Amino acid sequence: MLKTQQKHVGNTSNDNTFFLDSEFRYTLFPVFYSIVFILGLTANSYVLFVLHRLREAQTMNEIRIYMTNLTVADLLFVCALPFWIDYFLRRGDWKYSDILCRVSGTFFFINTYCSVLFLTAISVNRYWAVTCPLDAASSNCWRRGALISTMIWVLTLSFSVVYLVKPAVNKDQANVNRCFEGYHEDSEDSKRLVAITHLVIVSCFFLVFFIVVACNLLIARALLIQSPSQALGSISAKPRGVKPQALQMLCVVVVVFIVCFLPHHLVQYPWTLAVLQIQEGWGSTRWNDTTRRWLNDAHQITLMLMGLNCLLDPVVYCFATRRFRLYIKDHLKRVGKGKHCSDTIATHISMTSQGLHNEAKDIADGC
Repeated sequence: MLKTQQKHVGNTSNDNTFFLDSEFRYTLFPVFYSIVFILGLTANSYVLFVLHRLREAQTMNEIRIYMTNLTVADLLFVCALPFWIDYFLRRGDWKYSDILCRVSGTFFFINTYCSVLFLTAISVNRYWAVTCPLDAASSNCWRRGALISTMIWVLTLSFSVVYLVKPAVNKDQANVNRCFEGYHEDSEDSKRLVAITHLVIVSCFFLVFFIVVACNLLIARALLIQSPSQALGSISAKPRGVKPQALQMLCVVVVVFIVCFLPHHLVQYPWTLAVLQIQEGWGSTRWNDTTRRWLNDAHQITLMLMGLNCLLDPVVYCFATRRFRLYIKDHLKRVGKGKHCSDTIATHISMTSQGLHNEAKDIADGC
């Protein structure tokens, strides 16, 4: 998020004191983020409840560890939304402390890149489970999942430290407090450092995006070439309905990346240069006002789209594991009949995971 021209028309390419702004965000964002807050808090809280029940049933394997961590990252973002809703209702005027601004912005960053990395981990896990089912079934899934999750959190938190240690609230020429918006008072060297940081982040995203697309294409290929006449007792046999559900999961993961993350990272770097307005040397641009305003409008829209990921992630879970779907289906039936949730379904799920034949049968659920 950044700043804009404050009712100022002129040659902003040569004037570093005015911000880029998109007026539509003050109307659209409060409505959109209010919907995301209500639905995201409800959906992700319920997902966390289901994952907790599955953990009690001793079915906490690698993919469920990723799902739990991804849900926590989504909830961090959702919890910060009321402050952003108020911020946009006040037309970009931050009325809270600087430290709260830093934390709210950091939660947004953490949610974005934890989501990207955990969805990547889920894609790699699915690829391994489909192409090497025996290795996947016999390995220590829980330990690997915990290790990879720890690495993702450490990496994401390390990158986010920069947002916590530096002041995030700036006053513009109208004496309005902007949160994480505005570089007009920074030196040219500081601006170049910001540009380099964004370039590294965007480059890393496209590397990860390539891995996700490659893994999902390879998974789709492996599923589609699988012979439908395989013996049911075969270690690679899948329960009826697993193949279309697995293919649907691949589509959902790719859709999340294309809808939520790809547009933002396509726009992010040119928008950064448009906002920084580096005057000389590396990173300097000579875009006119129309181009800069277009980039800022596009950037605001892509920021909004990224907020959709906390609503789409629970959809990924429904296709990712058969047991997750079974539990939700059973629980909703019980709630609909006015019955309390019991341990019956959790106990049943735990019992079905015993034995080599059952373990092979559940490979589609992931190691």
